[in-house]
Parts: sequence; C-alpha cells; structure tokens
Amino acid sequence: MIETGEVKILLVEDNTAHAKLMMRSLHQYESVGSILHLNNGESALDYLFRRGDYATVTTSPNLVLLDLRLPKYDGLTVLKTIKEDSELKSIPVVVLSSSDTKSDMMQAYQRNANSYLIKPIDFAEFSRMLHDVGLYWLSWNKTPLTSLN
Repeated sequence: MIETGEVKILLVEDNTAHAKLMMRSLHQYESVGSILHLNNGESALDYLFRRGDYATVTTSPNLVLLDLRLPKYDGLTVLKTIKEDSELKSIPVVVLSSSDTKSDMMQAYQRNANSYLIKPIDFAEFSRMLHDVGLYWLSWNKTPLTSLN
C-alpha cells in the first residue's frame, strides 16, 4: 500500500507553465512525497544514473512523467535509455506530449512507454487529464515499488 508522502515523481518537461500545472495537480495526492522537475533530457538521465550534480541521489523515482520534445536529449532517447537499464526499466514512464502523430506514439510504445497521453490545448481539459493521471498512477495502479509493506 502507498503510504502518505512516499511516491517520488520525476517530471521531465521543458514548458514551465505545463510543469507548474502538473505539479499543482499532483500535489493534491497525499501519496506524493516529492516531485522533481527537470527541463531537459540530459539532466533527467544524469539524475536517474546519479551523475554530475546528482551523484549523491540515493533513491529512484516511482514514476516518470516525460515530455517528448526536450532540449539536449529528446524524450524518446530518455525513454529508451531508462527501459534498457536493468535497474530502471521497472519504473513506469508516462509520456505526456502535445504530439498526436502515430509515429511518435509508435516509437514511444516500441521503447516500452507505460502510457502515452496527448496534452489537451484547453486548460480545463488539461487539468482534468492531470487529475485522472494522478488518480490512476498514484491511487489505482500498483507496482512492486509502491506495494511494499
């Protein structure tokens, strides 16, 4: 069972307004312990692999929310790298993208994305989607990392 303040989320999003909205929406869940927002793929990989500024990180996130269009390394590269690593591959990765192209979706799922969501343009709809994402991934979904007693 997920305990209060237990879930650590890595949010990789270069759009500051989207990131703020996502963080505000997700912080409503008691199970969220922390959300780390990084704005490029290189920083995300450094954090996950504990390199550079993140060499002292001791835990991995329980969930990664990943945009596709990122500076330095794009989201598909980050996704592929996560899912090819034996220690990181079990972390759920939810792609949140403004792209609704079939090729982007196919590439994400071929790289083992756990979910692919298209960001709505409408603010209210985007907020509702984030609420549903939080409800599913933070309340209903169970993983070995979040089901430990």
